[in-house]
Amino acid sequence: MSHILIVEDDRDIAELIRHYLVRAGHGADILSSGADVLPRIRSHRPDLLVLDLMLPGLHGLEICQAIRREPATADLPIIVVTARAEESDRVAGLELGADDYLTKPFSPKELVARVAALLRRAGRRTAAGVSTYGPIAIDRDRHVVTDAGREVALTAKEFLLLEYLIQHPGRVLSRDRLLSEVWDYQYTGGTRTVDVHVRRLREKIPLLAEALVTVKQFGYKLAERSQE
Repeated sequence: MSHILIVEDDRDIAELIRHYLVRAGHGADILSSGADVLPRIRSHRPDLLVLDLMLPGLHGLEICQAIRREPATADLPIIVVTARAEESDRVAGLELGADDYLTKPFSPKELVARVAALLRRAGRRTAAGVSTYGPIAIDRDRHVVTDAGREVALTAKEFLLLEYLIQHPGRVLSRDRLLSEVWDYQYTGGTRTVDVHVRRLREKIPLLAEALVTVKQFGYKLAERSQE
């Protein structure tokens, strides 16, 4: 059974989320203060975090940033749930490490579907072994990515996006296809989320700044590498 940590200061919304998650077969706990989140995650790491942004104690974006900075929690799946619907807020959340974004009011059933999709993707394991792309190595069993031997801290979605790109070198992949294959459902937050994750991969792995090519008004292509 997956365990979900809900961070929401509106008790009614928090209980509604927990009700639907428990009914779907998950375990779920609630925190109402942002100041309590990081200590709780460090002592009892959940399988996924449902996080409001406007929290007492510590803002949700600061929590995202802190989680991604720590190697032990860098790949923790995070779904942001917030009343802030502006695109700038959504992009800020994605840039600081959120894997998904839902705007209030939202359908609890949709949240449960997104939780299931994100957990499925985060826990999915393909064939054993290590895939490589030049100096980049993806160890699926250990869920570790290294660049020339240096371990790179990636979020769950960044890991899956990189893995998918490396599995399809030389192919032009549309943003819609990447959303469907990596996010595992018809994502309604817009294709900008793909651009944000691609930019973060380029920042974290220098080789991708050149090798991961933008195809204007369509998507991305990871350049093929010659067999040496």
